[in-house]
Amino acid sequence: MGRPYMPGYGIAGPDQGSGLLHWSWAAERLSSARTYWVVTVWPDGRPHVMPVWGMWDDSTLWFTSSSRSRKVRNLAADPRCCVTTEDASDPVIIEGLAHIPTDPAVLQRVVDLMNAKYRTDFTVEFLDPEKNVAVGIRPRRVFSLRAGDFTGSPTRWVFED
Repeated sequence: MGRPYMPGYGIAGPDQGSGLLHWSWAAERLSSARTYWVVTVWPDGRPHVMPVWGMWDDSTLWFTSSSRSRKVRNLAADPRCCVTTEDASDPVIIEGLAHIPTDPAVLQRVVDLMNAKYRTDFTVEFLDPEKNVAVGIRPRRVFSLRAGDFTGSPTRWVFED
């Protein structure tokens, strides 16, 4: 955990302003966001961004999507991606690698998380890989800040693979 490198923005030292944010602050925002923006890369290198429903589950951000969607095809070719919460004032931005699980217990967990958060009533059959997949993103780096303390709150977390 430390300050991100942000030259030219007047970012304060880690003990100045409100100081470094606690991981619990970021995790709460990852859990409570309703919509997330997923950024992937087309095969030719162009960026692609789409909103999704998502569920934070301790160390992984999950979302579901059509198995034929552009974002899923992009992630199958290049799993590197970014995801951000919907709140631009107090954002949490994840850089990570996506994976598409096939383990039935994991798929059931994703469906259970989605049903609980969004008050849906899907069964695990929703994640038939011919139609829909679950995508998990494990953070490698996470960045966050509070708009109320732009220069004194930016925090970066780096996670081991």
